[in-house]
Amino acid sequence: MNTAREHWGSRLGFIMAAAGSAVGLGNIWKFPYMTGENGGGAFLVIYLACIVVFGFSLVMAELLIGRAAQRNPVAAFRHVAGRGWPAVGAMGIVTAFIILSFYVVVAGWTIAYMLFTLNGSLANPDAAALGQVFSDLVANAWQPVVYAAIFTVLTALVVIGGVGSGIERASKILMPLLFLILVALVIRAVTLPGAGEGLEFFLIPDFSKVTGATFTAAIGQAFFSLSLGMGAMLTYGSYLPKERNLPADAFAVVVLDTVIAVLAGVMVLPAMFAAGIAPGEGGAGTTFKVLPAVFDAMPGGVIFGFGFFLLLAVAALTSSVSLLETVVCYFVDERAVSRRRATILSATCVFAISIPASLSSGLWSEVTFFGKNFFDLMDFLSSSILLPLGGMLTALCVGWVMGPRAIAALTNDGKLSMPWAGVWLFGLRFVAPLGIGWILLQGLFG
Repeated sequence: MNTAREHWGSRLGFIMAAAGSAVGLGNIWKFPYMTGENGGGAFLVIYLACIVVFGFSLVMAELLIGRAAQRNPVAAFRHVAGRGWPAVGAMGIVTAFIILSFYVVVAGWTIAYMLFTLNGSLANPDAAALGQVFSDLVANAWQPVVYAAIFTVLTALVVIGGVGSGIERASKILMPLLFLILVALVIRAVTLPGAGEGLEFFLIPDFSKVTGATFTAAIGQAFFSLSLGMGAMLTYGSYLPKERNLPADAFAVVVLDTVIAVLAGVMVLPAMFAAGIAPGEGGAGTTFKVLPAVFDAMPGGVIFGFGFFLLLAVAALTSSVSLLETVVCYFVDERAVSRRRATILSATCVFAISIPASLSSGLWSEVTFFGKNFFDLMDFLSSSILLPLGGMLTALCVGWVMGPRAIAALTNDGKLSMPWAGVWLFGLRFVAPLGIGWILLQGLFG
């Protein structure tokens, strides 16, 4: 437990890793269909506002706690806030575990669809037939479990490598690859006949479509896409040297994450309009039920379809690595377990829980908890309850418990000039808790 702590090898390495944590299925799988279901441009505006008001300040808060303590989430909250607060860190680790357990299931679907694209299973313009391909996959008793296992192993292999040789090295390769594939797909999508209508839907807000549910969805999406409230940013912050310019690093991560989310919307929604598909059609299955029809209608659709699902797999991997690292970091720090053993044990437990998550769409679809199957229940618990609650408690901890100490830590004991630091602290004390609290209540009782 007294071994020297690993640190990021470079600023670029940290930004790529932290942005990779944020950039995942939340941006490329979830953001486009959430936008389509919640009014297009109006949802985009509210989402961006949530990023500015809550996202950036909370990314800084989580990174700050981790950097100050140089420890895992439980020990970090103990270090900065004392008795009682380690429970917040423990909740973050549990949240990361829950999310990863259904995340690897969806990520496994991306592997399956890469293969489906190559073997011709998706070469069909009929959305109903493509929907049946997806239904057959998720209803299968063993195939999705195998794909989830493959993805879990890939995640574990990166985490076993450690911070520098594993996570940072992989992020420096995967993030540029992700961006190049995304840009290529965006260019193809916006040049499709009829894509202009989709761009208009996505970029021009219609606030008549906004409801309380729109705000709830936007803040939940902001938390999910920025990896907030799950201990991941805090864990990555614990590997930062204390002399770094934390706000500059946090700003780079948030901007990169938001740009990729917006590009994903520009890629998916115009393509759907070009194919004559309604933006809200397909729901969470939009990516797998609807988009293959779009690719089938394109010249070179096999190439672009494979590229898209490879993009999803890469994005999922960069995020799943941060989720598993959050769990592993706790056992390495607190229980003196070797990184290799902690990773294998944690990944095995994640895979075990992913099995009922996978089967809940097939064999166990009739088994429900509070009206939700196991997969949907985990998604609801994490996105609607645990992530906002974790974010609100983090804001209260930094804003009220740390208080002036937070500003001192943020400015590196006054070495960095940040005249706006007081505004940031005020936001954490009042704006963020009240806003997140309202959203949390809407999610529970709205």
